[in-house]
Amino acid sequence: MLVTCWSAKGGSGTTTVVVALACLLAAEGAGVTVVDLAGDVPGALGCPEPAGPGLVDLLTSGIPSESGSGSLGPALARTIHVDERGVGLIHRGIGPWPPHVPDTVAAEIASLPGTVIVDAGTLDRWPQPGTGPALALCASATQSLLVLRACFLGMRRAAAAPLRPSGMVLIREPGRSLGAADLESVLGVRVVAEIPWDPAVARALDAGLLPGRVPFAMARALRRAA
Repeated sequence: MLVTCWSAKGGSGTTTVVVALACLLAAEGAGVTVVDLAGDVPGALGCPEPAGPGLVDLLTSGIPSESGSGSLGPALARTIHVDERGVGLIHRGIGPWPPHVPDTVAAEIASLPGTVIVDAGTLDRWPQPGTGPALALCASATQSLLVLRACFLGMRRAAAAPLRPSGMVLIREPGRSLGAADLESVLGVRVVAEIPWDPAVARALDAGLLPGRVPFAMARALRRAA
């Protein structure tokens, strides 16, 4: 199963949702690999930055062509770091994305065993459409989840995004005038999880403890989404 999480506006909480969802599924015995296209997952997991190559490094090193078949699969599998919770991670790597990423990369990521969860970040971070794997992964995912806050600017950007998700994860903040029904009406997509804003999540994230202490309300909402 391939689950992609993305946002239309930075700071929406996409990485936090990815890490919490991955750790919840791993705790239930599922094989989970997180593919970090944005670069913040190691910090959110509370672990050191991986020392080995990441996805960017593989794509710029010529490994796919050296394999003879042009497949990135074997090299991709070797980059997976598994932490003590059983969560596998393919980290972003260092440096800019290459000018063109073959469409086959998304397919090979999607074919990894178990549940693959992609932190695609914001889709507008790519230099131009089609230059990175994020859009292809979002378009082909079993579940493509848009993470957003109920704010007008976020909704406006989501409406202009190059694709429609299969569901939305709403970070519900007190005092906002927009709600789930407003977002569903404008974007034409169902809210599959509502996570109440909770300072305990920010404290756990800052302390590197979120993977082991996913707050109850957040865990309950994400289990429904998954």
